[in-house]
Amino acid sequence: MLVSGDLVTSRIDDRSDAIAVVGMSCRFPGAPGVEEFWKLLTDGTEAVSRAADGRRRGMIEAVGDFDATFFGMSPREAAETDPQQRLLLELGWEALEDAGIVPGSLRGEAVGIFVGAMHNDYATLLHRAGAPAGAHTATGLQPAMLANRLSYVLGTRGPSLAVDTAQSSSLVAVALAVESLRAGTSRIAIAGGVNLILADEGSATMERLGALSPDGRCYTFDARANGYVRGEGGAAVVLKPLADALADGDPVYCVVRSAATGNDGGGPGLTSPDHEGQEAVLRTACAQAGVDPAKVRFVELHGTGTPVGDPVEARALGAVHGSGRPADAPLLVGSVKTNIGHLEGAAGIAGLVKAALCLRNRTLPGSLNFVTPHPAIPLDRLRLKVQTTPTTLHPDPDGAPLLAGVSSFGIGGTNCHVVLEHLPEPAPTTREALPAPHLVPPLLLSARSHPALLAQAARLRDHLSRTAADPQDVAYSLATTRSLFEHRAALPCGNREELVAALDALAHGRITAGVRVDSAVSGGTAVLFTGQGAQWVGMGRELYGLDGVFAAALDEVLG
Repeated sequence: MLVSGDLVTSRIDDRSDAIAVVGMSCRFPGAPGVEEFWKLLTDGTEAVSRAADGRRRGMIEAVGDFDATFFGMSPREAAETDPQQRLLLELGWEALEDAGIVPGSLRGEAVGIFVGAMHNDYATLLHRAGAPAGAHTATGLQPAMLANRLSYVLGTRGPSLAVDTAQSSSLVAVALAVESLRAGTSRIAIAGGVNLILADEGSATMERLGALSPDGRCYTFDARANGYVRGEGGAAVVLKPLADALADGDPVYCVVRSAATGNDGGGPGLTSPDHEGQEAVLRTACAQAGVDPAKVRFVELHGTGTPVGDPVEARALGAVHGSGRPADAPLLVGSVKTNIGHLEGAAGIAGLVKAALCLRNRTLPGSLNFVTPHPAIPLDRLRLKVQTTPTTLHPDPDGAPLLAGVSSFGIGGTNCHVVLEHLPEPAPTTREALPAPHLVPPLLLSARSHPALLAQAARLRDHLSRTAADPQDVAYSLATTRSLFEHRAALPCGNREELVAALDALAHGRITAGVRVDSAVSGGTAVLFTGQGAQWVGMGRELYGLDGVFAAALDEVLG
């Protein structure tokens, strides 16, 4: 049993191989971040629109925007580099920051990078345009660089793998990351996937295959199911052994109990799914997790909305999770593809991010575009229910853990299923009241350029304006979990309204009273000895009584 303060994780069933999701980032249609993604889900928004080619798809904004200098790339190298690589650099960095890990602290560490993707549209665009090969074309278009470039920027030495198992690529990447952490080849892992629709050929190919919905919607498990709608975007998660996460005091989105993969051996054809193969991977995942399949509360479906695939998936779920369930407690199912489209190589990580947020928030949003069950999906007999409205995920009356599953299936039969568990929140702690007058920490910002520093101020202003975040907590996080760059600003954060006003002024290039803005000079720590006459009796006594760090340092110096 693992214990951290008041948190007792006996619900993990004494498993030492449990893996924690401690950070995440995403860029999805209609949702440029995790907070926006959760709002999109709970609002029941369908972020699918009509593209320039007339097809409906889920699209992300500003695909070409990229701060090359931030990641040490020249403009020419960035132009020759697949935007999927560029997006992954951003997602990996943001996921680490979300986990409270300073990216620079990982240099030389055994950090594994596992990335799923299945398309290389940028190469198609460049070849079609007859663009000459440049000095960076080879690295810019090589699929392996999706993972390798992130490893290079972070300076990490763990496994670095790009994975292509078609539509299941990114969830298989998560499974490989989990294996690496359990085997000890990685101390921390970043797993994710990307999918950008940059060339028309991919859509035309899937259209000829008959996989795309003519009306551009995913009607998952519905009688109208006629294919899927393509979507683009990406996401990344940071994974650590649960014991390490608890010891480090990390916030945990959820726990990965198991991640199973396998190929279904093929149905009637290469691209036709086989229910027995899908059943096998579901059973294996539950067995590895040590859980009763009937106790899993909900499953985030592969759920593409195809008339062939949906009934096969439903049959497999009914055989594994529906068997033994009471009629009044069906397995709840839904698909994020109804919100943002099918992200293909990044579809699995999109489903995992959704499921992790559902567990953390104890809420399952409704799945869209469902009215009448597909005639080949007898929901009642299979003990399944498509959840169409948001519902609270209440604790199990018998104290069993809250469990969820995530499925992702590749067109060639490579399937993956992950079992997740909700981790109870630790008991809230009461912050000790600071004596008055107390020391208020400054709020520190830093960036690689002055315009980026102003943009940071604008984003933080917006965050404080729309949330109830404690400015002092924000100041602590910025000081301890963010990289320190050349252009810096310090703002007093004793008063929330004044801080927001100061951030707004800084965002517009104005410096108000008490704000300091400067560019750091490279070098080590400097110590200034002022000579005699600059001291007075009792100097530092008040600070000694208020600041434990200062007091400990002074005690050490004075012996």
